[in-house]
Amino acid sequence: MDLFKSMDNLNTVEEKVNEIKGDAEKVKCLIIGSGPAGYTAAIYAARANLKPILYEGLQPGGQLTTTTEVDNYPGYPEGVTGPVMMEDFKKQAERFGTDCRWGIATSVDFSAKPHKVIIDNNKLIEADSVIIATGATAKYLGLESEEKFKGSGVSACATCDGFFYKGLDVAVVGGGDTACEEASYLAGICNKVYLIVRKDYLRASKAMQERVMKTENIEVLFETNTKEIFGGQTVEGVKLIKRKGEADEHEETIKVSGYFVAIGHKPNSEIFADYLELDEIGYINTIPGTSKTKVEGVFACGDVQDSVYRQAITAAGSGCKAALDAERYLGENGLL
Repeated sequence: MDLFKSMDNLNTVEEKVNEIKGDAEKVKCLIIGSGPAGYTAAIYAARANLKPILYEGLQPGGQLTTTTEVDNYPGYPEGVTGPVMMEDFKKQAERFGTDCRWGIATSVDFSAKPHKVIIDNNKLIEADSVIIATGATAKYLGLESEEKFKGSGVSACATCDGFFYKGLDVAVVGGGDTACEEASYLAGICNKVYLIVRKDYLRASKAMQERVMKTENIEVLFETNTKEIFGGQTVEGVKLIKRKGEADEHEETIKVSGYFVAIGHKPNSEIFADYLELDEIGYINTIPGTSKTKVEGVFACGDVQDSVYRQAITAAGSGCKAALDAERYLGENGLL
């Protein structure tokens, strides 16, 4: 489910505005979304005296709140849990005056200035600048056992969590470039990597296929689906359904300590589709080298516009860029 999506069937924001009683709240800088990008944008915007208001969405702190240990973010030499790190980010943003609020952006109108954003279907914000940091949602298989072990052996990011499985056996599910990249990365850390592929072929590019096939400690399991992930406090193994043609189907079990889902991400950009330029997957396109979208005064940062790196530190860096771009925009247009 998207973290930020329309919650009714109204065709325009104007229809909803007519239903909302009271005056619109007018702000210089509105940040939609939390996580490393949103909170960093808030820190920079607040220090620039933009008096930012930040709406956190359904998952304050973003995807990192589902991660246990974070060992690759500078400044935490002993590591830190995702929820604690995001709480630190939030406290720092609030220290400089950011108004962090619970709420969901349910619709927008970027057709005229100031930009209009509806929160929770009942509050109208008119913003001189908008920073979108709504992130992306990792796709999962939808298994109950998968949900049970999220953060305790199940992960959607090998770069983030692979280190914790050094020397152990792990599994990766998926057949595209992302899955092959994750499997290749883990192969350099782990003892053995099982690549679980639903079809009888890989969808990845030929170069990635060759890389996987030439890696000795990667075993590709074609025509295989995950039935269940099992374990005690953490993942201990996976029950698989293997097929050889339509008539031959049987169950197998592999022993693994980690299970990585690499079947893609869905950017939380649905409510912006009528106004911003999105790529074929739904990531917001920004002007190269900037956080600027095709709408003046609207900026995008973090995983909602990054289909490549998707790391906390790159998201934070893009949040910094968005705040600086917003500050310059406001100054150049006499809105400070």
